[in-house]
Amino acid sequence: MTAQITVEELAGLMKKAAGVTVAPQDLEQQSDMGFDVLGIDSLGLLGIVGELENRHGTPMPPDAERCKTPRQFLDLINSTLMAGA
Repeated sequence: MTAQITVEELAGLMKKAAGVTVAPQDLEQQSDMGFDVLGIDSLGLLGIVGELENRHGTPMPPDAERCKTPRQFLDLINSTLMAGA
């Protein structure tokens, strides 16, 4: 398990936790587009955060569920995981 969450992993989590399918390459190109535009609501994002906490065995920052874009989310999560590594 890596200490970094990739765009591919986030795309998988979006499908598993929120039921939204976005191709990883599209997600990478649209990483500054709002989660709401991609079809992820606050509950879906909370599900993604919960899944990450379960996978990594560490709490994610409370701000994670308030991130507006995939880029913002990945930056916050990855900096948290790197600090704990």
